[in-house]
Amino acid sequence: MKKIAYLDCPSGIAGDMCLGALVDLGVPLEYLSRQLKQLSIEQEYHFWAEIVKQHGQQGTKVHVDLTVVEHHHRHLPEIEHLIQQASLPPKATQWSLKVFHQLAVAEGAVHGIPPEQVHFHEVGATDAIVDIVGTCLGLDWLGIEEVYCSAMPTGGGTVKAAHGRLSVPVPAVVKLWQSRHVPIYSNGIEAELVTPTGAAIATALATQFGPPPAMTLQKIGLGAGTKVFSIPNLLRLWIGESNANIIRNTETITVLETQIDDLNPQAIGYLYEVLFEAGALDVFTQAISMKKSRPGLLLTVICYPEKVAECERIIFRETTTLGIRRLNQERSFLERDIQLVHTEYGTIRVKVAQKDQEILNIQPEYEDCAAIAKQYDLPWRKIHQIALQAWYQNYSKNTL
Repeated sequence: MKKIAYLDCPSGIAGDMCLGALVDLGVPLEYLSRQLKQLSIEQEYHFWAEIVKQHGQQGTKVHVDLTVVEHHHRHLPEIEHLIQQASLPPKATQWSLKVFHQLAVAEGAVHGIPPEQVHFHEVGATDAIVDIVGTCLGLDWLGIEEVYCSAMPTGGGTVKAAHGRLSVPVPAVVKLWQSRHVPIYSNGIEAELVTPTGAAIATALATQFGPPPAMTLQKIGLGAGTKVFSIPNLLRLWIGESNANIIRNTETITVLETQIDDLNPQAIGYLYEVLFEAGALDVFTQAISMKKSRPGLLLTVICYPEKVAECERIIFRETTTLGIRRLNQERSFLERDIQLVHTEYGTIRVKVAQKDQEILNIQPEYEDCAAIAKQYDLPWRKIHQIALQAWYQNYSKNTL
């Protein structure tokens, strides 16, 4: 079983909140300080922690106080050199480099420059180094093998930055969310809830975003933020072990829906075709009654998040709808494999679905059965049955 971590971000995520949650979980502050000294920037900051309360809940607040004024802004190659020359644990080094590269790519995209030319004044070079490297050290110290993360709140308002005031979420955070198709929502708080450093840590290290993974929960650490909100400003870091008995294959899908009452029914067949060609996983309609008692249909399209833009473009182009709803969901799925069976009428593909090496479903492909049924003028059901019999004769002894 793997040791896993889940970043639960009801009030957002920032680098110091990640550090606070790790210290709250028992990562020694002395260990972090000793390891961070190898970066040779210890004269630039003072590193300490305290216990605080947020709406009656206790958490750990980590402070990274700058002790000198930085005379220059570090670029990505310089930061990478600092990390690589330090004798940090291998996994902490790998993760730290990955987070900074993720952040540099996002900042570079915002400013229209290569990642190597980005200087990290927007996130504070020293703060970012301590927060990011310290977080990677803490996760490694805990023996974490995989990281997962919740959906993230957008926040709102504006924040002061090096180039003036920026709208929240700031452009770098939006780019980081976009890079991993992070599910986002508004919790009604008008403030900067997710910082570029926090977003970079999550998008670089998290395997998946959404609900908590199947796990045996062992401990939760609470990392406190600086501001006081209407809800506790605490990052919750869940630690546990993946449980092989309850883990399912899951993936994030997007459900698009719209209702239509003024479309020529002939257009629906064509709409199905082009949506499937664009990568939709499923398309279906349901008869509904709409306003003014008009009959209509509910169109539902299921696709992966990266296909949303194209599927929405097709729906707007091919239908009369004026709006489309979208919802990200997690779905469980069975492992699938295509096997070939040879019959007296030809070769037929058979889809075999299984879980934990147990076969749960066997289905001959419809198109293959239909083509042979037409070719030999036989009932489709007969070809389907022949394909099933052939599969059981050829595969069942070895796979069931």
